[in-house]
Amino acid sequence: MDKQLPPASAGMVVRRDVLAAGALVAVAATLPIAPYSNAASTPGDRTMGKITTKDGTEIFYKDWGAKTAQPIVFHHGWPLTADDWDNQMMFFLGQGFRVIAHDRRGHGRSTQTDSGNEMDTYAADVAALADHLDLRNAVHVGHSTGGGEVAHYVARARPGRVAKAVLIGAVPPIMLKTAVNPGGLPMEVFDGFRTALVANRAQFFLDVPTGPFYGFNRPDAKVSQGLIQNWWRQGMMGGAKAHYDCIKAFSETDFTEDLKKIDVPVLIMHGEDDQIVPIADSAHLAIKLVRKGTLKTYPGLPHGMASTHPDVINADLLAFIKG
Repeated sequence: MDKQLPPASAGMVVRRDVLAAGALVAVAATLPIAPYSNAASTPGDRTMGKITTKDGTEIFYKDWGAKTAQPIVFHHGWPLTADDWDNQMMFFLGQGFRVIAHDRRGHGRSTQTDSGNEMDTYAADVAALADHLDLRNAVHVGHSTGGGEVAHYVARARPGRVAKAVLIGAVPPIMLKTAVNPGGLPMEVFDGFRTALVANRAQFFLDVPTGPFYGFNRPDAKVSQGLIQNWWRQGMMGGAKAHYDCIKAFSETDFTEDLKKIDVPVLIMHGEDDQIVPIADSAHLAIKLVRKGTLKTYPGLPHGMASTHPDVINADLLAFIKG
């Protein structure tokens, strides 16, 4: 049985807590309040913030580290957020880099847009962020849909903005099965995504990470309930309409010409047991299209390998960036 406080002691505890809280309020009242203004901000002057794009969309971003250090920009997958890169952000911050990650429009803490949820606008949003933060000689790292965003942006980036690019479990060249891409996934797969999202997004966003995303449906998988719940948390932060539209963006966009245009070194990393973006119709084709490409594949690793095996992925990323 739990020991009960006598009435007098209980009263002392309550009075002590009230006094402590009052003292904190009094101290807080003497502290200066810093005004917040996107328009007045100096590029890179805070660790988190938002920019407003030409169509009025607010894009949330994190910006950590010395502003004089080489920047690494992380682009998340569908339907996640900048938080999916927590491990990589902490690792590369510790290595002395400036690390940046944003929530794509319609995702996370950015505006839940009902328009502009396609690759041209995604890339334009990245360009606006790069301009705002004055990013130069940056390394852009994209996972899954974020890999498509990287390809689309880097192919259009102004000279001097990008030093290298990394595509991890990325969707390029194109996911959808077409006459010129017979190895792609049939439209029925993506229609199934849309149907599941509309019917019960919350359940769908549990089923994906519990099963194929992290390979937790494999018999020898070491399941992390934390990863599953964090995937669900990030997904449910975004807007259903934007997530719905983004399925078309990541599945039907043809990045072939983007890959051909990229003239900086590109590292393509892909799990050989990727059940979301099968390697045969993505990385194995993409490496043939880039001019300065390196392909590194990982036997047995899943789509979300940057989260399930961060030590392996971080080491290879670091070697490529420093190489």
